[in-house]
Amino acid sequence: MQITDVQAYVLALPEITTACDGTQDTCLIRVDTDAGITGWGEVDSCPSVVKAVVDAPLSHQICTGLRHALLGADPLAIEVCMQRMDQATNYYGRTGAGSHAQAGVNIALWDILGKACGKPVYQLLGGPYKTRFRAYCSILFGDTPQETGELAAHYRAQGFTAIKFGWGPMGKSEASDLALIRAAREGAGEEIDVLVDAGQVWDWKTALKRAQQFADFNVFWLEEPLRPDDVEGYRRLTAESPIPIAAAEAESRFDEFERLVVDGGLDWIQPDPGRCGISNFVEAGRMACRHNRRVVNHSFKSGVTLAASLHALAAVPNTEVCEFCMADSPLRHELTNEIFAIDETGYATVPDRPGLGISINEDTLRKYQQ
Repeated sequence: MQITDVQAYVLALPEITTACDGTQDTCLIRVDTDAGITGWGEVDSCPSVVKAVVDAPLSHQICTGLRHALLGADPLAIEVCMQRMDQATNYYGRTGAGSHAQAGVNIALWDILGKACGKPVYQLLGGPYKTRFRAYCSILFGDTPQETGELAAHYRAQGFTAIKFGWGPMGKSEASDLALIRAAREGAGEEIDVLVDAGQVWDWKTALKRAQQFADFNVFWLEEPLRPDDVEGYRRLTAESPIPIAAAEAESRFDEFERLVVDGGLDWIQPDPGRCGISNFVEAGRMACRHNRRVVNHSFKSGVTLAASLHALAAVPNTEVCEFCMADSPLRHELTNEIFAIDETGYATVPDRPGLGISINEDTLRKYQQ
């Protein structure tokens, strides 16, 4: 089997705002083969830049686009393909959008392998340890404490047993931060877990103070309070925080995850397959488990990324919950023909059809393609 084409599709809603909402736009990756098998992936990055990485013509041996690097390659030889892409982007893409684009292709290659073998991806990864995960509703903070409390009550009524609020007004002031968390807890009630994504707004001393204050509201974890590269800050914070600290959604390479676990002391790592791929997700997840840390997906895109996340989680032993984006966007809920929903107990199930177990809604793709 050989790769015959690699395409990047940029999709976007008619209006884009400054809200930190990854469902306003996205980049889908399609890998075609001469066997008639097509694999799909998704990238959580800057879509137009990712498309440029895929489409770039040959400049020289270690500076070219991913399509040029992969044409004629065997899609079932996933590690060989990854090496080819790594070499092709050596001059310009070892991190950032270059790595993110490779991650989307990696997802598509696993989709192809699963379809070729007639098995779901998690079986090819050595799983499953689990096929169901407690889903936490992932949304942005409301603009006000009152709106935040109303959102918490709304998603509690939909059957979620955990709700994460992120970004938005968090970090404006101590009084505002505490009012938001108080409202979230009141709206969720005492039986629902409340998770907080701070959105990289503090230094480690402020983050520690907030963690101590948030502990009074029984917060499940505090996510990304610091900049991603502040490893020393994370080391100091995790050593003293009364609540678990989660981060690493921004990382794309194994050594970056390892540094945040070993040197930064994270309690939870959050690989995003749309930034690190399925292969690095599973490798990083197993590394974290060896250090007795927990693993959860970061997934604030479409059903493609959610499916990839669930397959990867199923192949990692130390997992408990999964991120379940509930942003009100057609790119989140309508891009796959399959509808992802939680069951009556608040759990999400890993797709069990060959590959990722998803198909693309061509009408939605055409409607929002740029």
